[in-house]
Amino acid sequence: MPTWGEGLLAAGGAPVTVPRDPARDAAREELLNAEYHKHDPSLVQRITDWFYDRISSALDSISGQGADGTTGLVLFLVVAVLIGVALWWRLGAPRRAARTALGGVYGADGARSAAQYRADAAGHAAAGRWAEAVREQMRALVRGLEERTLLDSRPGRTADEAAAEAGRALPEHAAALAAAARTFDDIAFGERTADQGAYLLLHELDRALERARPVLAPVAGSAPAPAPAPASASAPSSGGAA
Repeated sequence: MPTWGEGLLAAGGAPVTVPRDPARDAAREELLNAEYHKHDPSLVQRITDWFYDRISSALDSISGQGADGTTGLVLFLVVAVLIGVALWWRLGAPRRAARTALGGVYGADGARSAAQYRADAAGHAAAGRWAEAVREQMRALVRGLEERTLLDSRPGRTADEAAAEAGRALPEHAAALAAAARTFDDIAFGERTADQGAYLLLHELDRALERARPVLAPVAGSAPAPAPAPASASAPSSGGAA
C-alpha cells in the first residue's frame, strides 16, 4: 500500500514523488494556518472549562461510594477553599469595609460628652458587659481629646484615624493609642471577645491622656531662637613685657 510521498499521480497520470519529511512539514505548516483555528476557544476559556470539569468530577465523585466519594469530597473542599481565598484576596477583609460604612467611632447616634461616655462605660463594666464598656470607654477617650481641642470635632472619624491624629499631638502615647484603636475595632466588629482587661486598658489610657500635655508644633515661618554668643577672647594686658 503506497504511503505519503510514494506512488502519487499527477493530473495527467504521471507519477509524482514527494519526499516524506518535507511532505510532513508542509502538512504541519498548513494546519498551523490561523484560518483553521479562528474558532478555537481562548486560553481563558480552556482554563475555565478545565476548572468546571474538575468541579463536575468532584460532585460526581461525592455522589459515589467508597474511596471515590471521599476523594471527591476532599477535592471539592479544596476547590471551595481556593475560591474563598481568591475572593478574600480580591475583595479584602469585610471588617475594613464595615468600619468605613458605619458612622465612625461614635456610631450612628453621634457624639455625646466625654463625661456621659465615661459614666456609661463604668455602668457597663459594673454589670460585666465588657463589650459595651469597651465601646463607651473608647468613645469617652476620643471625645475627651476633642473637648481639649487636641482633636477637631469631626463626624465619621474612625478609631484608627483618631488614634493616628492624637498620636501626633501626644507622641509618647502614640503606641498605646494605636493599640486601643485596634482593641476597639476588634471588639466592636465582633472579631474578639471583650473582657475586663480590654476595658481596663482603655480606662487607664483615658486617665493618662487627661494628664498628658501635648507637644506643640513650631509655627511655620517663625524665626529660630538666636544661638548664644560665643565667649569673647581675653584682651591682652596693656602692661605686657617690653
